[in-house]
Amino acid sequence: MELKNKTIFVTGSTDGVGRVVAERLGATGARVLVHGRDEGRGKATVTAIEAKGGKAEFLAADLGSLAEVSRLAEAVRAWTDRLDILINNAGVGTGGQGAKRQVSADGYELRFAVNYLAGFLLTSELLPLLKKSAPARIVNVASAGQQAIDFDDVMLTQGYSGVRAYCQSKLAQILFTIDLAEQLKGTGITVNALHPASYMDTTMVRQAGVTPWSSVETGADAILNLAASPALEGRSGLYFDGQRESRADAQAYDEKARRRLRTLSLELTGHQSSTSREQHS
Repeated sequence: MELKNKTIFVTGSTDGVGRVVAERLGATGARVLVHGRDEGRGKATVTAIEAKGGKAEFLAADLGSLAEVSRLAEAVRAWTDRLDILINNAGVGTGGQGAKRQVSADGYELRFAVNYLAGFLLTSELLPLLKKSAPARIVNVASAGQQAIDFDDVMLTQGYSGVRAYCQSKLAQILFTIDLAEQLKGTGITVNALHPASYMDTTMVRQAGVTPWSSVETGADAILNLAASPALEGRSGLYFDGQRESRADAQAYDEKARRRLRTLSLELTGHQSSTSREQHS
């Protein structure tokens, strides 16, 4: 897939695998929207991309606030009139042993809010731009660590663990991927999810107290495969383990569970589905 002059937005791209992906995309001649919370790291990433002849812009936002997610989407729309690829990469790790339950600015369990709800809302708000730019792609960076969503206690007020919270949020991303692929049939937009690599050498992994045993370059290869491989043209609703098509947890293929998650997500984010908006317009 020719990436020169394509506009690509990578969340969580000032550090770790996201930064490697952003820099490699910049080197292809793509226009890269870099996202993170830290202004200094953001500017450093933009400088690194520009030093290799790429084009980049930094947009700051804390994905722990849904209001900031909406502002981020607005900033994207203000900066560009097209979006060819959206890579939802930003996330919070397990927090390591003994991690205490935390909540987002909106009062939701933090990992569910940042790893899943933020991407759900951001993608929803950027869909009109992606549709206008079709063919377009959405890549959701999930994980092989997956745990079925407990719809009776999604916010994990009982029996909390950082690992459980992380795994539930990552499976939610995959349910969303498959559900969205169904909704986007015929639009020219594909959406796929992946586990990029196991225990990459990232801040998130080190903070969890784990010794890294995969490189960020390996993970970046897998993400870029979904973003740009000609072999994936027109293929949607898939889950990959690295660069190999795979199967996620069984709940991802449960239509009722996906519908419940969609309803809950629309409720928690206050975002109407495009179908609902069209019915009320």
